[in-house]
Amino acid sequence: MNGAFAASLARFGSVALFLLRVLRACGPALARPRLIAHQVYNCGARSLIIIMLCGLFVGMVLGLQGYDLLARFGSESALGVAATLGLLKELGPVVTALLFAGRAGTALTSEIGLMRATDQLTAMQMMAVDPMRRVIAPRFIGGLIAMPLLAAVFNVIGIFGAQLVGVTLLGVDQGTFWSQMQNAVELSDVNEGIVKSLAFGVICSLLAVYEGYNAVPTAEGVGLATTRTVVASSVMTLVIDYMLTAAFLKA
Repeated sequence: MNGAFAASLARFGSVALFLLRVLRACGPALARPRLIAHQVYNCGARSLIIIMLCGLFVGMVLGLQGYDLLARFGSESALGVAATLGLLKELGPVVTALLFAGRAGTALTSEIGLMRATDQLTAMQMMAVDPMRRVIAPRFIGGLIAMPLLAAVFNVIGIFGAQLVGVTLLGVDQGTFWSQMQNAVELSDVNEGIVKSLAFGVICSLLAVYEGYNAVPTAEGVGLATTRTVVASSVMTLVIDYMLTAAFLKA
């Protein structure tokens, strides 16, 4: 038990030190906007299909479940408020982070891990090219930028899905749906979702590049690193979500 705790503590310290190295390399990496734009495309644009598809069906399910729950209290007209707040504050950032870890995070880890296995990172160091600046930092920044954008797309499509079910299928008045949503949703609710998506972007991108950079240079090692990325990112996303939710409720 003590050995497992010590190993976990050592791993946490290793990730923290790696984060400092990445942050130190982010300044020079910003001088290469084309690299960052390419990584935003890889992490963001290539994840749009799954984000939009999942956002639509999550919103539709939220519309069905929300209507069923609110109908028990005679408050079906509040469906727009319930669906929007659920998406903005919780479901949007969390589900987007989980999908990001499963799609973009694994891609980042396997790509960097393959570069480690084929000695490309070592070759860069021999040519006096810092892999942290050329490889790691642009991917970290790209993931950090892509996450809030993907969460915003998820929220918009999710609200549309909830409106599609609530108004078209279940008969909720369209004007009531949108007017109550606009009156009840405040800027602080939107800010909470943005803060969460930024935090999830940091942790998911960091774990993805960390696992890839420190992967054992074998096929099995790259596969294990990819698996660790998904598991660690998913767990940390839920833990940080609870901590941020508690902090916003107390604020």
